[in-house]
Amino acid sequence: MSVSDKSNKGCMLCPRKCGADRKAGRTGFCGVTDKIKIARAALHFWEEPCISGKEGSGAVFFSGCTLRCVFCQNREISVGAKGCEVSIDKLVDIFFDLQEQGANNINLVTAGQFAPAVAEAIGQYKAKCVEMGFVPLPFVYNTSSYEDVETLKLFDGLVDVYLPDLKYLDDSRAEKYSKAADYPDVAKKAIAEMVRQVGELSFDERGMIKKGVIVRHLVLPLGTREAERVISYLYDTYGDNIMISIMSQYTPLSGVEEKFSELGRRITKREYEKVVKYATDLGVTNAFIQERKVAKESFIPDFNQSF
Repeated sequence: MSVSDKSNKGCMLCPRKCGADRKAGRTGFCGVTDKIKIARAALHFWEEPCISGKEGSGAVFFSGCTLRCVFCQNREISVGAKGCEVSIDKLVDIFFDLQEQGANNINLVTAGQFAPAVAEAIGQYKAKCVEMGFVPLPFVYNTSSYEDVETLKLFDGLVDVYLPDLKYLDDSRAEKYSKAADYPDVAKKAIAEMVRQVGELSFDERGMIKKGVIVRHLVLPLGTREAERVISYLYDTYGDNIMISIMSQYTPLSGVEEKFSELGRRITKREYEKVVKYATDLGVTNAFIQERKVAKESFIPDFNQSF
């Protein structure tokens, strides 16, 4: 029996365990059925340098999400409204198309709600690459970290690079901003599983990542103390075995300040520099930092593709 229908309770893929009968066409908390639904597949140039490189990352944006982050830049698709349903075979074709376009890797953005089917597609793609006599692209699993460990195990040996968030360590902030008070505990366990699967960082001769985990933290307005807690936890737990990406790109979207006044502005230069200095003083060297100019809505992709 698959992870998605343990004990005939319906979908149990994510920590919500909502039990929706997604196979029968009903939607779960994630907003989608079990049919793969994607909103965009294209070269993406705005990931960390060792992922995008000059050629771009082959990003596949999946519809639906298990969180409800009030500041989500991809909210057009995170509730499952936008996107096109595709078969496993079509998804494999999309992987090959991105490879032909020169992608450095295949970047799976928020794919957990379709985990069994996506894992099957990765396996088919890699097997076909072997048959054709060439090396498959690395797979990047780009996630909020609100993941069930048993579901993540479906990707063991298939995913090469994990790109998880660690959004919060404070339960109240997790509930307030993402409707998931259990996020900190869930995310810690998920990241531990990711590190177990792919091990230490490894790069090719161009500096592109081949294996490993890069954990992202988006610094929010008035969020420097939480950012410091996150960085301290990651460094104390994993040291230099992972990379930490300290993100300054928070962009206030229309309407968010009506309920969350503190989120109605970008972070200040002083806030971001305070967090970076904390990481440096702690001894963190495996890290990415951003220029503040990246905080703009032009980095939100167009989700109007058809397949």
